[in-house]
Amino acid sequence: MKKFVVGLAAGLALILRCPSLFAEDEVLTIIEQAVSQYKNNDLAAATSNLEYASQLIRQKKSEAMKSLLPEPLAGWEAEPATAQALGAAVFGGGITVSRTYSKKPAVITIDIVSDSPLLQSLVMMINNPMIAGASGGKLENVNGQRAIVQYDEANRKGEVNIVVENRFMVTLKGKKVERSQLISYAAAVDYASLAEH
Repeated sequence: MKKFVVGLAAGLALILRCPSLFAEDEVLTIIEQAVSQYKNNDLAAATSNLEYASQLIRQKKSEAMKSLLPEPLAGWEAEPATAQALGAAVFGGGITVSRTYSKKPAVITIDIVSDSPLLQSLVMMINNPMIAGASGGKLENVNGQRAIVQYDEANRKGEVNIVVENRFMVTLKGKKVERSQLISYAAAVDYASLAEH
């Protein structure tokens, strides 16, 4: 009896310390349901569950990507990062994380987009200097990354677009900002970690 109580206590302690070890994975459960539905020839339900599981995976990935947005630079404030995962039915799908930084009156927003079919057209622009120049942008190197930088000095607004590993699009938009502030935020993004994500 004493061994049983000790074993039970040890087991409960393990569960309380590591509940994630025993937690059910919602994505796997939904995929297992879809497989069962497929085997029973319930193709509509199987398709729906697989799309739902895909959306849950995109949501998990988008939450993890929020940590890739930089902390505010000295003297700046930042709003909490947001994440959005879109299914294939909306613009082909994809994941977007965003964060807005401010130092009155300047405002800079950073968006990181991944898993979107629209990225391919943007990759073509960045890889073709003539197209980039036609849109008023200049090709520059920012923190080891090829970037299209557009800046309107008269209105103190600008945009920086960077494609990372042909999978991620980093876009910075600034209003009432100095060009150097926009470039500093573009350089603050951890592109190496983004490429590994």
